[in-house]
Amino acid sequence: MTFSEGGSFEGGRVRRHGRGGGAVAGGGVVGLIVLAIYLFTGQDLSGVVGGGQQGGSAPVGEVGECTVEQANADPLCRYSATLQALDAYWEATLPADVAFAPPVGNEFEGGVGTGCGQASASTGPFYCPPDQGIYLDVSFFALLQQQFGAQGGPLAEMYIYAHEYGHHIQNLTGVFDAADRSGGGAESDSVRVELQADCYAGMWVGDAATREDPDRPGTTFLQPPTAEELAQALDAAASVGDDHIQQQSGGGVNPDTWTHGSSEQRQKWFTIGYEQGSLAACDTFAASDL
Repeated sequence: MTFSEGGSFEGGRVRRHGRGGGAVAGGGVVGLIVLAIYLFTGQDLSGVVGGGQQGGSAPVGEVGECTVEQANADPLCRYSATLQALDAYWEATLPADVAFAPPVGNEFEGGVGTGCGQASASTGPFYCPPDQGIYLDVSFFALLQQQFGAQGGPLAEMYIYAHEYGHHIQNLTGVFDAADRSGGGAESDSVRVELQADCYAGMWVGDAATREDPDRPGTTFLQPPTAEELAQALDAAASVGDDHIQQQSGGGVNPDTWTHGSSEQRQKWFTIGYEQGSLAACDTFAASDL
C-alpha cells in the first residue's frame, strides 16, 4: 500500500529519542517492571514508584518533512506519514461526543523512558496511555520477519502503526478504563482489547485509499491496497498471534494464557474492520464468538 503521488508530508508527528534511551524516575529496572505490569494487566503503577510522565526521556529531534517518495521507501518517514493519515481518519470518524487529540509518535533504539516506565527494544511496539504515546523501535519489523516468519512489506508496517493508534482511540473512548485487563485467556478482556485494536486498524486501511489529504486537495492519502499487500498485513497480524508466538518459542499452545488473541482471531477482526468499516462492527466486547 503506497502513498499517492504529489506533494509531501509536513512531518513533526514522530519524536526521535536518544540512542540507547534514557532513564526514568524510579530507575531502569523498576521502570521495566512498571511497564511490564501495565502492558500485561492494565494497572498503572507509575505514580506509586515515581515513574510517571515526568520520567520520559527527552526527545533529541523529530522526523521532519518527507516527500511521498521517502514515505514509500523509508520506515521513519512512513511512520510519520501514516500517523498523519490516521489523524485525519480518526478525527472524522470518532463520535461527536468524544474529543479528539492525536497520540504522540515516538521512535527509539535500544531503550526509552515513557510515562508507563522504562522500555527496551525487546518490548516491541506499544501504546502508553499516561503520556498518550505510541512507542516503537523500527528494527522491530526486521525481528518480525526473522524471528516470527512474517513476510514484511509497507502495509505490514502500517498495520502495526494503526493497531497502536487503535489503542489510543480506546483510551479516548474509555475502553481502557472499562476493560479488565488483569487476566488472560482466549475470551478475556485483554484479548478483546487487542482484537478491537486490530479491527480499528482494518477500518483505517479500508478507508485510507478514499480519504483525501487536507494538505493535498483532490489527492487521497493512499493508493488502494493490492491483494498481495493485504496478504502481508494479514500475515503480520498472524505472526503476532499468541498461539504462533507460543509455537515459535518452542512451547505448547495454551489459550488460558493468551493476552492478544490467536493468529486466526487477529486476522478475522482486522478483516471485519476492513470490510465493514464501523465502530459498531468492531465491538469485540459484545461479540459472543471471538
